[in-house]
Formats: sequence, structure tokens, C-alpha cells
Amino acid sequence: MFGWFKRRQPAVRTLRLRSRGDAGDATRVAFQDLAPNIDTFLGQAAYLQLGYFETLSELIAATPALAHKEALSRAAGAALTKHQAIVALIRESAADPTDLMRPFREPLDAFRAATHGIRPQETMLSVHITAGMLDDFYDTLSHSYGEIGGRVARILQADSDRQAIVQLVAEAIAADDELRSLLALWGRRLVGDTILIARAALRTGMLDAAVQEQVEPVFTELLGAHARRMEAIGLNA
Repeated sequence: MFGWFKRRQPAVRTLRLRSRGDAGDATRVAFQDLAPNIDTFLGQAAYLQLGYFETLSELIAATPALAHKEALSRAAGAALTKHQAIVALIRESAADPTDLMRPFREPLDAFRAATHGIRPQETMLSVHITAGMLDDFYDTLSHSYGEIGGRVARILQADSDRQAIVQLVAEAIAADDELRSLLALWGRRLVGDTILIARAALRTGMLDAAVQEQVEPVFTELLGAHARRMEAIGLNA
């Protein structure tokens, strides 16, 4: 399903992940020749943020409560701001943002459709969980692209204004144990779809057994952050 990522690769790239909570002599896990080319990286990252804006906008339109609409609008605005900032970087290099994003429109739209819930709370949880995991992952990838990567990292690390969404979900499950159980299952399902997207962003042809051992700490870190997000809402990962 996700065999749509480009395979062009500059000579040498290194992904680095610093252990959380350790800003000093942190253990770093280095990867060689795994990051996609810069056009692929920027195109994917830009379209992901645009997709989150679109999903949140759809939720706003379908939500009757004005306070809920306002909460969702803040998260939508943050996603749009990130999208526009990445697009601005693309334009600085004289590339066409539409051209860079176009290869990922169909597959990433399919990803969003697969993680779109029946109930508004499912879709809110989808945005919070999948955007959180993929922002973390693309932040990790950004270390491969020098100054441009640093600028993308700063964009992704900006406040996503999703705390209000977390509060809406938390309030809903506090009054409904059945919904709590359903969303806990939904959250676990989201992990598999999101990890597929993250793995597909790497040069998958390079993932032999030896390289796989190097990659696993990154995904272990993503899963740990996912568990913390779920716990903060009141759900079991």
C-alpha cells in the first residue's frame, strides 16, 4: 500500500535520536543511508500537516457546540501554520510545493481515511495520536538535512494546540466507560497504521536484519511517547 516513497538518496545521511530527558551525553542511535531525499522529506511533511488541517476542519463543520468548534479551530490553525511554514521553505529552494506534495496525496489521503473514526471522538484521538507520532518521527528525520532540517524541526516542535482536543476526549470518556474501552482499542489500532507510514518513509530496501536492529530504538521511542499520550488522556495504550 505504501510503496509510493521515492528512492533517490544523497551519498550519506545520518538520522540521530537523543534519549528523552538527557540533554548532555545522551546515547545516540545513528543510521546511515536511510533518510529519504530532501524533496521527499519536505513534500511528505508538508502534506501531512495539510491533511491534519483538513481533518480538523471537517470536525469543526460537523461539531454543533460552539466551544468545541473553537477548540478544534485552534488545533486546525496550528496545523495550517506548520504546513505554510514548510511550504515557505520549499519555495525558498525554488521548488514547487504542489509538485513535491503531489506524489503523496493519494496514499496519505488513504491513511487519513483509514484512521478516520465513526465518532468525532475517534477522529479527534486519531489526529492527536497520529500527528504526535509522525511529528516525533519527522523531527528525528530532520537531523539528516542540516540547516533545512533544523528549521523543519523547529516548525514541528511548535505548539500544536491539541490540548483542547485531549480535554474533549477526556471529558467524553469520563462519562462513558464503554466509549473509554472503544477508544482504548482504537488508539491501539492507530499505532499499526502510523508505524507503517513511518517505516515507509525510510529507504525500506535497506532494512535488512542488521539495519533493523538500528531502526528499532526509534520505533521503541515512538511507542513510548504514544503510551504517554494515551495515559495522559486516561486511556491504556
